Amino acid sequence: MSRERDHALPEPPSRRLLLKGAAAAGALAAVPVVPGVAQAAAPVRRPKPAPFENPLVRNRADPHIHRHTDGFYYFTATAPEYDRIILRRSRTLNGLGTADESVIWRAHPTGNMGAHIWAPELHRIGGKWYIYFASAPAEDVWAIRIWVLENAHPNPFQGTWVEKGQVKTAWETFSLDATTFTHRGFRYLAWAQHEPGMDNNTGIFLSEMANPWTLTGPQVRLSTPEYDWERIGYKVNEGPYVLKRNGRLFMTYSASATDSHYCVGLLTADADSHLLDPVSWAKSPTPVFTSNDTTKQYGPGHNCFTVAEDGRTDVLVYHARQYKDINGDPLNDPNRHTRIQKLGWKPDGTPDFGIPVADTAPAGE
Repeated sequence: MSRERDHALPEPPSRRLLLKGAAAAGALAAVPVVPGVAQAAAPVRRPKPAPFENPLVRNRADPHIHRHTDGFYYFTATAPEYDRIILRRSRTLNGLGTADESVIWRAHPTGNMGAHIWAPELHRIGGKWYIYFASAPAEDVWAIRIWVLENAHPNPFQGTWVEKGQVKTAWETFSLDATTFTHRGFRYLAWAQHEPGMDNNTGIFLSEMANPWTLTGPQVRLSTPEYDWERIGYKVNEGPYVLKRNGRLFMTYSASATDSHYCVGLLTADADSHLLDPVSWAKSPTPVFTSNDTTKQYGPGHNCFTVAEDGRTDVLVYHARQYKDINGDPLNDPNRHTRIQKLGWKPDGTPDFGIPVADTAPAGE
């Protein structure tokens, strides 16, 4: 079991602290300036985040944005050709849309990691960079499993990406969409997998990690497609991602086929609970983020979270299409675009996803 510093997104200040800060600032403003006497520094005013531009990155699905301590946002996502892993970076979220894109790894021409390169995530663990992604052998393109790359260079655009191998789970079955997080000093992996004997495509699983590419201890199922909205087209729970706020862990996941029925569900656990006990996780009976005819955004899903440039505003990152009807297999339609929007919070401390916002740029720009 590895104990590491918790790299979750920073907790925003409480309302009480904000009110106290405002009162203190007002008191300082009321104190007259006395020559020769040192004055308290004025409170720092952080600029508001710029309005988000959407779509942020076109033709990039399953987006993942990592805000690093070097001041950059790092972006990776699924390319529609399913044959490579790409990386961008920018000092602003909007800047990711026009940032140069580098191919940091390509699928093998034969053998393992040769097809269906899906859903990469970039994480910084123990002073190294890791990318988790799904892929299949070139000769068996649906034998999809989870794989890991490692880069010891401080700059993930440089150095060498070393193939650390497959994340071995309890079964050799269809598995994908791995994400990692720490809590109370322990590192966990959450992912989607087909469990033998289950009447579904994939459920959501959780395990502790011995190191960034090895699981340890029990591998527990947190969720399986049980509601009608999780079983349209395919019986799917996939794409988990964790956000810690307000004394709770919120794990989002995506459900149903990757067309307009694709949507986001939510699991919630108390921060003091035993995360590897499925009873600790409460499942919302309805989806929390769905297609919207008014804003013309369809199939929102496979999300992650980051924070805006002010370090306080929570941001929802996801993909969606700009139309409802698709010809043929949705997986062959390349127009799932990366989108971002502010994540709200309800009075009870739970996330308020709202609806997928309308485009800010005309199609084709």
